[in-house]
Amino acid sequence: MQILVVEDDSRISNFLIKGLEEFGYLVTLCKNAEDVLTHYMHLEWDLIILDIMLEGMDGVQLLQTLRYKKVYTPVLMLSALNSVQDKVSALDYGADDYLTKPFHFDELLSRIKALTRRQQYQQQETPKAELTFGDMHINLEQYQVSIDNEPIELSPREYKLLLYLIENIDKTVGRIQILNAVWGITFDNHTNVVDVYISYLRNKIERQDRKYIYTVKGVGYMFKV
Repeated sequence: MQILVVEDDSRISNFLIKGLEEFGYLVTLCKNAEDVLTHYMHLEWDLIILDIMLEGMDGVQLLQTLRYKKVYTPVLMLSALNSVQDKVSALDYGADDYLTKPFHFDELLSRIKALTRRQQYQQQETPKAELTFGDMHINLEQYQVSIDNEPIELSPREYKLLLYLIENIDKTVGRIQILNAVWGITFDNHTNVVDVYISYLRNKIERQDRKYIYTVKGVGYMFKV
């Protein structure tokens, strides 16, 4: 599960990231609303954890902007403001839940599970043993990829990258999301390892008249048939 944390207090963000990653969530940190709108808004997230008291554009303004731009990702608001009116206002502006600081981590986990239960049920459905995309055939049980019935030799990392792209078919995934999902890296935003492995994968599965992986300039990559 991909979670975007928007929090400018390093003490709180470190606590959130450490705790969420220990429970298997993939976490990306953004420290201000402006960067969310510039770099992260167009990416697919399962949940956004959003602090209200941000410098510059605050969390409520960011939430309003996201909803205006038809971004309907579940949003869990965090705030030291605990009046009923503060909570009602955030919910009216489009928040899905509201958690007052300080909070117990177990309560945060419970709220995350409640907000994402539908996605979790979908993930628990029995996956298909075989996938077919045009002339590409993938046997998930045997970890085999073939094109035109010819086997394609992929390294474990290339195979994992291919499956991640396929899981997000017709969706743009950013380099940071790919790093999180395929390499488990959450801190190095400047490495070119993603681009290198995308190149490896393209060389093995694509031809001049057959393209699967598309570059979305300035954002990341998309798999489509």
